[in-house]
Amino acid sequence: MSHQSDLIAKDILAYLEQHERKELLRFITCGSVDDGKSTLIGRLLYDSKMIYEDQLAQLEKESKVHGTTGGKFDPALVTDGLRAEREQGITIDVAYRYFSTAKRKFIIADTPGHEQYTRNMATGASTADLAIILIDARHGVLTQTKRHSFIVSLLGIRHVVVTINKMDLVNYSQARFDEICEDYKQFVSRLDLPDLHFIPLAALHGENVVDPSPNMPWYRGNTLMNFLESVYIGSDRNLEDFRLPIQYVNRPNLDFRGFCGTIASGILRKGDEIMVLPSKRTSRVKRLVTQDGDLDEAFCPQSLTVVLDDEVDCSRGDMIVRPGNVPKSSNQFDATIVWLNADALLPGKTYLFKHTSQTIPGQIDSLRYRVDVNTLHRSPAPELHLNEIGRCSITLSQSIYFDAYKRNRSTGAFIIIDRLTNATVGAGMITDRDTARPKAAWESTEQDTGKTESMTEVNPQERSARFGQSPTTVLFTGLTGTGKSTIARAVERALFDQGRAVMVLDGEKMRSGVNQDLGFSVEDRSENLRRSAHIARIMNDAGLICLAAFVAPSESIRARVAELVGKEKFLVVHLTADEQVRIARDSKGHYAKAQAGVLPNFPGVSAVYEAPEKADLVVDSGKNSVQTCVELVLKLLADRGVFKT
Repeated sequence: MSHQSDLIAKDILAYLEQHERKELLRFITCGSVDDGKSTLIGRLLYDSKMIYEDQLAQLEKESKVHGTTGGKFDPALVTDGLRAEREQGITIDVAYRYFSTAKRKFIIADTPGHEQYTRNMATGASTADLAIILIDARHGVLTQTKRHSFIVSLLGIRHVVVTINKMDLVNYSQARFDEICEDYKQFVSRLDLPDLHFIPLAALHGENVVDPSPNMPWYRGNTLMNFLESVYIGSDRNLEDFRLPIQYVNRPNLDFRGFCGTIASGILRKGDEIMVLPSKRTSRVKRLVTQDGDLDEAFCPQSLTVVLDDEVDCSRGDMIVRPGNVPKSSNQFDATIVWLNADALLPGKTYLFKHTSQTIPGQIDSLRYRVDVNTLHRSPAPELHLNEIGRCSITLSQSIYFDAYKRNRSTGAFIIIDRLTNATVGAGMITDRDTARPKAAWESTEQDTGKTESMTEVNPQERSARFGQSPTTVLFTGLTGTGKSTIARAVERALFDQGRAVMVLDGEKMRSGVNQDLGFSVEDRSENLRRSAHIARIMNDAGLICLAAFVAPSESIRARVAELVGKEKFLVVHLTADEQVRIARDSKGHYAKAQAGVLPNFPGVSAVYEAPEKADLVVDSGKNSVQTCVELVLKLLADRGVFKT
């Protein structure tokens, strides 16, 4: 749908040429339910005279049946086209509308506000340049407003205009507008929204949509349409890193061989030197062929066929880049995933990963944490459910060439496909951070273990004399449900009551804080213990007794912890209990989930637990009371000379 122009009647070819050169802006509307997203778009099209007369007549007729404006024209029906949407007065699916003005072409994605349709909102936002986030002036910043703002930030949308709608229902109060703006700014201060603007609206009446509102003289900024026509998006595209994923090899005859694709980023000129990945063969650009003829220069997001000077091996799935600017290459990386399927994401399950023009099998090694998009809090989680977002470690069957999503939205994004149903179950954004490998971390630690210089003027002997104890780390290890944390805390209480300097280092607490980025794979469990061992060592250096409660299923990793802390001040208490006792104590249902295959890598069920070969103390917590277990641990500490009784 295009604007009215005198050129249409005078010179249609000149009009089409002018129209073709216009810049395209893709934007979405999002926010909570009933904030007025569909109404805003309908009013935007109506006031811009972008609705045909016959369509307008039909909408006026529908407004009497399904409208929410008392029989008057309801702008929301312009985009709410599904019968269920009109009956309920909500947006369910993503509705796309195209229109243009004298300055720009636009594609609008009207996205749902309901939480259960968050995946639809993420789909609409994935290709947007700008986001319009609506807030009802009566209700202010709501949970779904925060959810959509987080997704907008996550998907790398740089330009955000927050429209405070329904100002007519708060008497056009400037104080209410300023209050909502401040509340929103406080929340998004933790997000990456570099270009943020605020506009007060009464969308139903068209105030500040296309024309300025006479009822809000205190607002002197742009109307929404003026803002959409003038916002600068030219610098948003990555024109530095040339990336051309190959989709098809065009070979119509013996004299022509070209490589087809859509430029993901960067600029390519005739005569430029290029490199083909993964072969790393180099050549030069002979021709840049398009449907409209050859070009001297091409840039993203143009589609074209590249003809090279040399006959190089290049096929679908390969990538053409510049020799001095090559993307990262690995089969392992970290990514943020939006889960789009009713069946939960299962770490360890094999999926298909579609990245650029490649589809490769792989698996999600571990779910490092799940993000609460309402509070931005990160928490450990064994799986992701529909509409949830989490940070994951991924391993593919072969290496791919990629960039971080923040730098390149094309080569940094992928989708996850279920191999059996062929359904798209997730969408991912590759993060900047390389996946840490715990093995390398342990090796780097071993080089300086015990060799660091003291950072304090207080020596260990002085601390022992002051506290009347020898600093020691006691590792309480055992399967889930053996009472590690319970007994460690009881021992702490007993020692504290005796006047000892003591502290518990709990594995669950570590995972909710320092180690919240780690999952439950073998590698992540190793890294969890490595970091915790460093903290235990620091506590010992301060003269404290450290009571560490961890599953610690690997004997070799426990040995590494002993080396890092110091074997002379490291004790192992192995807690055991019958299976029935452990399951009965499992208030979180971990054993049931592990037996059902939902919780992978669970020691004692789906993963191996290696009992300590030479534990300093073995206690059956199922047959002994907590008090008895505490007395046995205290006796061990006294026998080893940690303190004098």
